[in-house]
This record gives sequence, C-alpha cells and structure tokens, in this order.
Amino acid sequence: MRMLIALAAGLLFGAGLAISGLADPSRVTAFLDLFGAWDPTLAFVMAGAILPMAVAWQVQRRARRALSGDAFCVPETTRLDARLAIGALLFGVGWGLTGICPGPAVANLGLAPVAVLPFLIAMAGGMLLHRLWASRPPSSKAGN
Repeated sequence: MRMLIALAAGLLFGAGLAISGLADPSRVTAFLDLFGAWDPTLAFVMAGAILPMAVAWQVQRRARRALSGDAFCVPETTRLDARLAIGALLFGVGWGLTGICPGPAVANLGLAPVAVLPFLIAMAGGMLLHRLWASRPPSSKAGN
C-alpha cells in the first residue's frame, strides 16, 4: 500500500511540476528575477498549494496515522538556528543560479536527463559531503 501511495503522489507531483512550468529552469529563473524580466506566474502555482496544504494539515492533526498506516513524519523542532539559515541560503543560491530545485530535477530526469544529470550528481555530492561532515566524531566538531 505504501508503494502505491508513493507512486500516486509522485505521479501527481511530477504532473503538477510539468503542467505548472516549475520543471522549466528558465521559467523559475524568470520568477526569481525580481528586478529584471520578472515572470509572476509561479506565484499562482505556489498560492494554489496553500489551500490543499492547509486542508492536509487539518486532516493530519485529526488522524492517528497516515493512509499508509505509518505514523506521520512531522519535524520535532521548530527552532530557527544558524544551521537552518545557512542551509536555506545555500538551497536558495543553488536554486537561483540553476532554476532547478530537487523535486523538479528528479522530474526532469524523464524530460531532459542529459541536461539535469550534472545538477543531480552535484546535489547528491553535496548531500554526501554534509552526511560525512555531520557524522564526524564530536572532538572534530569543536569548530562548528
């Protein structure tokens, strides 16, 4: 059941990315270009996500388990710290430079694999470097 739900959600997400234009790096870059040739259309896509997400949060608060039978995976902390700010900054810079973020990059594997593969390899490399950095022994984390 979990695999079917994941497949359906992935197909829905990918179709939404393709239909909305979020999988197109040039459209995303134009949306982020506030002082140039700004394209506001993606703001409507993001605004359109607010209502279904608000409903989903209300359903999640009342439900004991997810549709798959698993417990909901909700963040345990809401603390804003330097690690979150630095990660958000790096994510935003990468998104702004390329016009691609992780979801659309995976979706673009089916549309333009050659164009998106370097991004995905670099993203996986960054994730691996973080994992190695975060898992080093406590004594070497003193400069953190």
